[in-house]
Amino acid sequence: MSELASPPHDPKRDHGFFGQPFALANLFSVELWERFSFYGMQGILIYYLYYSVADGGLGISEASAVSIVGAYGGTVYLSTVLGAWIADRVLGSERTLFYSAVLVMLGHIALAVIPGLSGVGVGLILVAVGSGGLKANATSLVGDLYSEGDERRDAGFSIYYMGINIGAFIGPLLTGWAEDNWGFHVGFALAAVGMAIGLIQYTLGRKHLGNIGASPSNPLPRSLLWKYGVAAAVAVAALVVLCLVGLITTGNLSDVVVGLTIAAAVGYFGLILSSRQITSTERSRVVAFIPMFLASAAFWSLFQQQFTVVPIYADKFLDRNLFGWDFPPSWVQSINPVFIIIFSGVFAAMWTKLGPRQPSSPLKFAVGTGLMGVAFLAFLPFADGQPNGTPLLALVFILLLFTFAELFLSPVGLSLSTKLAPKAFHTQMVALFFLSVALGSSMAGTLAKYYDTDNQAPYFMWIGLVSIGVGLVMVVLSPWISRMMRGVH
Repeated sequence: MSELASPPHDPKRDHGFFGQPFALANLFSVELWERFSFYGMQGILIYYLYYSVADGGLGISEASAVSIVGAYGGTVYLSTVLGAWIADRVLGSERTLFYSAVLVMLGHIALAVIPGLSGVGVGLILVAVGSGGLKANATSLVGDLYSEGDERRDAGFSIYYMGINIGAFIGPLLTGWAEDNWGFHVGFALAAVGMAIGLIQYTLGRKHLGNIGASPSNPLPRSLLWKYGVAAAVAVAALVVLCLVGLITTGNLSDVVVGLTIAAAVGYFGLILSSRQITSTERSRVVAFIPMFLASAAFWSLFQQQFTVVPIYADKFLDRNLFGWDFPPSWVQSINPVFIIIFSGVFAAMWTKLGPRQPSSPLKFAVGTGLMGVAFLAFLPFADGQPNGTPLLALVFILLLFTFAELFLSPVGLSLSTKLAPKAFHTQMVALFFLSVALGSSMAGTLAKYYDTDNQAPYFMWIGLVSIGVGLVMVVLSPWISRMMRGVH
């Protein structure tokens, strides 16, 4: 007599992780280690680029360094489009996440062992493509853990956000300490080890996802695979040629990524809105997402200056003396994650307690964007000060404002993209949110080229005021956006 097969595990009915599906723990753990490697490497990257050769760096100009960092940050999030497309059309989210994590690990290994700009090129491309695929699909899988209308969703995303920021906190501390004692390549090697740990733990916990993400939502006919492969090869070859003939340089990399991201975003919105596979309600929700996409891009163009302007400021103008010891400037990158760890739980509890009475998503976007503007205005009292003269507590307060702004917008944006997503473009809608991050991240590199260490006040003032203006526009548009969201809060 044959035994009846046990029913497949359903994560949506699971409450085993602080009231959330237990699979959430596995997903935020792999993102924890990806963030450990991402922030750990990025915390020392800009210094590796512009420090002199005698100090272990490559000795390129600060303008080129911020352009490279901005372009890399933008490419990470631009790559979410590729990762989302592969998930939706070819592999499914779960397998795409796994292979993306492997690419991230290989990229950090390349940075650790290949010297000079060659290592930077190979390493950053692998990390960018891998991180893009991992982020889009991890976020999509988190969204899939919840049924439509499940009030646990926003709280779950906030918990997920707290988990990955533990990695963002530890990463710069360890890689900065390793770089300070043994050099940049040891710091990059630590990032590779962190991603390897994340890959192992994810493999062990994949069973908790059940069938979620196991297959593509909109499979591509096998007869078309080779055509897309040829198109991808042509695109890569074209970029190589543009680099060889000097049209793409280290100085204009971020500008190139800004252009590519705008083109990708316009193309994606057009593709989704013109599709016959979406309903009128789904189309209205996608239209509602457009102003929030633009507000998100404005927010990230300021927030991501944590990796361009803020590191230079920390290196040159921050008093880093801690009980008689000058700590590595890369440690500043761990301040924001500490606040995220402390306050993401508070925000999660607040949204859970408020339930349907919480502010609408457009208003949360408005507050987040406006707060980022206030944070940049907070630099003004210390602008044009003496070298290493800005008190540490001043920058801590500014980064606290960064954190509050982030918690109003980023986890809400991740959750919103899954709620507004048409069924046929599920993961790709998440990629659209990350495209706003890509646009903002690459803009952070482009804007940073105008940062003048000898005349800082105009830079901080105008960028801050424009961001506050974007927030006010979102307040005005909020009622219309809410109507277009057709029942999504």
